[in-house]
Amino acid sequence: MTAPNRARRATLKSALAAGAAGASLAAPAIARAQESVTWRMQALWDGGTTPQKFEEKFVARVGELTGGRFKINLFSAGQIVPAAQAFDAVRGGAFEMMKTFDGYEAGKIPAFAFTSTIPFGFAESDQYEAWFYERGGLDFAREAYGAAGLFYIAPTVYGQEPLHSKVPIKSIADLQGKKGRFVGLASSVMGALGVSVTPLPTGEVYTALDKGMIDMADRGDLTANFEAGLAEVAKYVVLPGFHQPTTATAYVANRGAYEKLPAEFKAALAVAAREVSGALRQRILVNDAAVLGKYVEKGCEIIRFPESDLAAARPKAMEAWRAATKGDALASKVLDSQVAFMKELGLIA
Repeated sequence: MTAPNRARRATLKSALAAGAAGASLAAPAIARAQESVTWRMQALWDGGTTPQKFEEKFVARVGELTGGRFKINLFSAGQIVPAAQAFDAVRGGAFEMMKTFDGYEAGKIPAFAFTSTIPFGFAESDQYEAWFYERGGLDFAREAYGAAGLFYIAPTVYGQEPLHSKVPIKSIADLQGKKGRFVGLASSVMGALGVSVTPLPTGEVYTALDKGMIDMADRGDLTANFEAGLAEVAKYVVLPGFHQPTTATAYVANRGAYEKLPAEFKAALAVAAREVSGALRQRILVNDAAVLGKYVEKGCEIIRFPESDLAAARPKAMEAWRAATKGDALASKVLDSQVAFMKELGLIA
C-alpha cells in the first residue's frame, strides 16, 4: 500500500471512530428528547361538566405540545381518592397531579387562603390573574407548596362563584345565623359575617343542600352549578358572588415527578394551563347570561345585592383577611402584596 493510500485509510478510520463516538455521546440526548411520560391527574369536577371538559382540553393540549410524548390520564373528582385526600395522595406519589382549590388546605398552610380567592377583593378575574403573573403571585404560591413537597404549576382564574341558598338572602344581615358551606378565605369572611361555616368538598355540596345540612353554599360558576343540579335543591341564587368575586383553582404536581420532566414538558404544562385559564373564563362569561334564564325556568329566584350593602361590609371582610394570616410570615407577605395591588387598582382606599 502506498503512503497516500495508507494516509487516506487512516483518515477514514479516524472519521468513522469520531462519528461513532459522537453518535454514542448523542444517544442519551436523543433518548431524552424522545422520552415518553404518562401521568395521572385527578380534577375537581364531576364528569361531563363544563369545567371538566376544559380539563380534557388541558391534557389534550399538553399532548399536542409534546408530540404525544407526555400523556396525562384524567380522572374526575373522587375517582382515584376522595377529594379531601388528594393533597396528601399527590404529595405521597399515589398519582402525579391534581387540580385543586388551595383554600381546602388553608387550615394547614395559611398562605393558601389568598391564592384561591379574596372575598370583597379583586372584582375582575383579569385583576386576580395579573397579580399571579405580574405581581409575584406565582412565586408566592410555589413557595407555599414547596414546603409540602409539591409544585404549583399555574392557576385557572375565572370570575365569581354565586351563592346558592335554600332561604332568601337579601342583605348581609340575612346571613346571620345561617349554616353555609364555604372553604378557604371565604369561610373566614363569611364566619365573621355571622354564618356558621361547614367546609365540604365540592362533590358533597348537592347532598348537603338536599338533606338540609346547610342553608347555603358556594360551589363553582353558575353553569357548573346548574349542571350539578343545584337549581333542584337551592331555589335562591345570590349575585354578585361577594364571598368569591374571582376564583383561582390550581394545577399542582408532585415535586419529584415534576423535577424529572424534560424542560419541554414543563413548558407544555405552563402553556396549556395559561391557555385553558383564558378559554374557560371566556366560556363562563358567555354562558352566565344564558344559564340565569335556566335557573328561573327551574323556579329559582335571582337576588342581586346592592353595592351599598357590600361596601358597608367590606371593612369587616378586610379585618377577616388579616386574621386569616394567623400571623404566618408567608401568608402576611401574600396579603400585603395583594392589598398593595388592590390599592393601585383603586379597589380599596
